Amino acid sequence: MKIATFNINGVKARIGALTDWLDEAQPDVALLQEIKSVDEGFPAEIFEDKGYNVEIHGQKGFNGVAILSKLPLEDVTRGLPGDDEDDQARWIEATVIGDDHAVRLCGLYLPNGNPAPGPKYDYKLAWMQRLHAHAQSLLAQEIPVVMAGDYNIIPQDEDAARPEAWRKDALALPDSRAAFRRILSLGYTEAFRARTQAPGMYSFWDYQAGAWDRNDGIRIDHHLLSPEAADLLKDCWIEKEVRGREKPSDHVPVWIDLAA
Repeated sequence: MKIATFNINGVKARIGALTDWLDEAQPDVALLQEIKSVDEGFPAEIFEDKGYNVEIHGQKGFNGVAILSKLPLEDVTRGLPGDDEDDQARWIEATVIGDDHAVRLCGLYLPNGNPAPGPKYDYKLAWMQRLHAHAQSLLAQEIPVVMAGDYNIIPQDEDAARPEAWRKDALALPDSRAAFRRILSLGYTEAFRARTQAPGMYSFWDYQAGAWDRNDGIRIDHHLLSPEAADLLKDCWIEKEVRGREKPSDHVPVWIDLAA
């Protein structure tokens, strides 16, 4: 089961790039973030015509997450538990039925948190506390769980080309990294670092200041795996070349391959 996470940065703005990628890459499941579309405005029929089951949790103008799956989806839920007042579309969850295993998929778009300190950073940390609690409850089910998406977290200095430039950014502040580590310490595996410790591996390059040409990137798109999912992990990789295509997102797809 090949699962990609991809912050598409506007599904309508990138529809050509997205459909070309789907045709070439043929993921079993694609978890999309920043679709920037309400549910009824999402071009679901384009993906359904390509054989994908489509589930959406959208929001006008910003945020928004979706699941595209060639495999059956069951028990779809929307919204991260823990705050009934939070109306930002950042979480979608479903069970995908593979040949040998059912996997609980969670597609997420974690808050950016800038400027920090401030209300946006407080929201980011509170959201991560809710994520920690839900991640713990998912572990208790003792099933394969994949929590994947744009985490807006640079886990370590080697995950940035210029770590010094991010010292005061919400993506790399000590409290942000500590909240991320607390989730891992529950028993989750960060799939990419389970496969390679190499530096210089990024999933985001800003549109400004020639970041792509200079490979001035950061790695903020992650798959976190429960022990049951980690046992199924065959590979994890970053599809870097997608960033160099016409009208690209500022993120690229990050993949896992599970024996499921």
